[in-house]
Amino acid sequence: MEPQLLYRFAADLVLFLHVLFVAFVVSGLLLILVGRLRGWAWVHNPWFRLAHLIAIGVVVLQAWLGVICPLTTWEMALRARAGEVTYTGSFIAHWLESILYYRAPAWVFALCYTVFGLLVVLSWFWVRPRPFRRR
Repeated sequence: MEPQLLYRFAADLVLFLHVLFVAFVVSGLLLILVGRLRGWAWVHNPWFRLAHLIAIGVVVLQAWLGVICPLTTWEMALRARAGEVTYTGSFIAHWLESILYYRAPAWVFALCYTVFGLLVVLSWFWVRPRPFRRR
């Protein structure tokens, strides 16, 4: 197999992982809130809740520090090695602009991520996770 095809496949794989990460962060909060209303016990799992809180925390921190997500950087490096066109800026900004033709300054995304992160923190108190168990 040609090296360019391997780099392209690897870039697509990183893109897929990035989409899964975003889906986890967004759908995680929705599932927590719906699970509270529907009485789903699994939404109280402390490991799931901690992973979800850390995930959005990393996104918010990167946004406020002006750091591009490492997954975006990695994907773009692989695409460049494959000889493909790359984009600049963040993953979400690129895809919102591509899909919805919506362009916004970086501070708007930082604010949106922060508000979403605050909702995740508030959900921690509204939908309390079970305590971590000691072995």
